[in-house]
Amino acid sequence: MQAAIAALHVRAERPEDTDWAQIAALYAKLLRYQPSPIVELNRAIAVAMAEGPERGLALIDRIELPGYHLLHAARADLLRRLERRDEAAATYRAALSLEMNGAERTFLEGRLTELRT
Repeated sequence: MQAAIAALHVRAERPEDTDWAQIAALYAKLLRYQPSPIVELNRAIAVAMAEGPERGLALIDRIELPGYHLLHAARADLLRRLERRDEAAATYRAALSLEMNGAERTFLEGRLTELRT
């Protein structure tokens, strides 16, 4: 299933060309065989891309990964897309308070700066 997900990503020239519904369905299957909060997060992101940020946010809000910066980053991005700027900024700050690499930190700091303008 992971190979099928990767293949769907590779086939798409741009993110908007990706078959997000199929990827979400594959992550749902993967959850049955390899249940984990990380797989749940990946599924939630794919659902958000396929069905909209509201649906993805509802799924993310059920995941227990408080110390995982990518959960906060994904949640912040969905809030930003929903134009819930104050919540998005607070969630970007929560992500930035956690351990991550320099490139991720720079990206998230840029997103936070965009919300201030």
